[in-house]
Amino acid sequence: EADNDSDDDVDRLFELPLDTEASESFELDAPAERSGHIAVIDRNTMFVWGGYKNAQNHRFFDLYLPRNEIWAYNIESGVWTKHIAGGTLHTSMSGSCGVCVDGVLYLFGGHHARGNTNRIYRLPLRAPILIWEEMRDLKGLPPSSKDKLGCWIHKNRLIFFGGYGYAPQGPHQGSFEFDESSSFGWDSPGRGWNNHIHILDLETSTWSQPITTGNSPLPRAAHACATVGNRGYVFGGRYKNYRLNDLYYIDLDMWVWHEMSVPQHGPVGRSWHSFTPVSPDHIFLFGGFTTERETLSDAWLYYVSKNEWKPFNHSHTGRPSRLWHTACSGPDGEVFVFGGCANNLLAQQRAAHSNELLIFNVQPKSLVRFCMEAVLQHRERLSLYWDCLPKHLLHSLKLRMTHVNTLGS
Repeated sequence: EADNDSDDDVDRLFELPLDTEASESFELDAPAERSGHIAVIDRNTMFVWGGYKNAQNHRFFDLYLPRNEIWAYNIESGVWTKHIAGGTLHTSMSGSCGVCVDGVLYLFGGHHARGNTNRIYRLPLRAPILIWEEMRDLKGLPPSSKDKLGCWIHKNRLIFFGGYGYAPQGPHQGSFEFDESSSFGWDSPGRGWNNHIHILDLETSTWSQPITTGNSPLPRAAHACATVGNRGYVFGGRYKNYRLNDLYYIDLDMWVWHEMSVPQHGPVGRSWHSFTPVSPDHIFLFGGFTTERETLSDAWLYYVSKNEWKPFNHSHTGRPSRLWHTACSGPDGEVFVFGGCANNLLAQQRAAHSNELLIFNVQPKSLVRFCMEAVLQHRERLSLYWDCLPKHLLHSLKLRMTHVNTLGS
């Protein structure tokens, strides 16, 4: 079987009609297990969309999750809510890139039953009804169709990097490396890795490519990107048969690439991991998949100002390994890791997709959070005084009361 981080086995995926998907399972109070989905946080809510899971009744096929389903996780109450979104989203997908800017979710690219796409959509998350809109009238040359790319956000611009997909049409800055194993027939266009950078300026609705200087990273896919200040960091990813452990950043004002050294005892090469900024000086690395096809459960903190890596010990029982999960940084310095796969996604056995939410307390909790937890711990003694609290704190406490189990997890 061809091993490329490209939904390689996704040529055997198909999109099931939405009603068939829905009738496979009764109404759930949490999202289905999945890999290759997207997740973003806006204010106190994490939104999850897309990806795929194992079929229940078929031996060989996986199912894309329904395109009209969005799951919202309230960080304060720990409660999941399912929303049905309307609009023009054309298909279910995995490996898309999703980011949130000012309450709007932007969804670019991905892999669906017929291949890759380069369409881009917006979904205003604070609207009373969720409606997808395709962004059609954009100026400039769009990126090629691809999935498993990364994104930085800087100055109201979405800056996409890398990915796996079709060769670009028209002149492109950067390189594209054809994957010899990706073409299965005369009518199937081959795919490969790239290191292209594409900027979408949200104010002018224009695509452009910067001219960069410095040594640019190799083409790659299933890497992870993090924005810290005006730096766009990228760690690891898949290139040909290698899963890399290199670290680069690009100055998002001057477009200069810088390669940072990764120590011998730092994180091993990986793809399908997450790399999440948690403070102006820390990025949290978790999980992934090695060149030897091992799934990882290790966590690391990268210290930006010192260019140092430190292992991060976490307390999750059984140390679950994860690849192709999502990770979002919450308002209190926690990292919310959702879903992903716990075994080798490319092997012949059934993939162990997850719908578990892992919460990592990466930064010290805020004083308000500590006080809230103390009040909840002694709620019987203190409940008489709750009405003295400001309304927003009272609201938060009542939300947390509904799901006290999520605290401190």
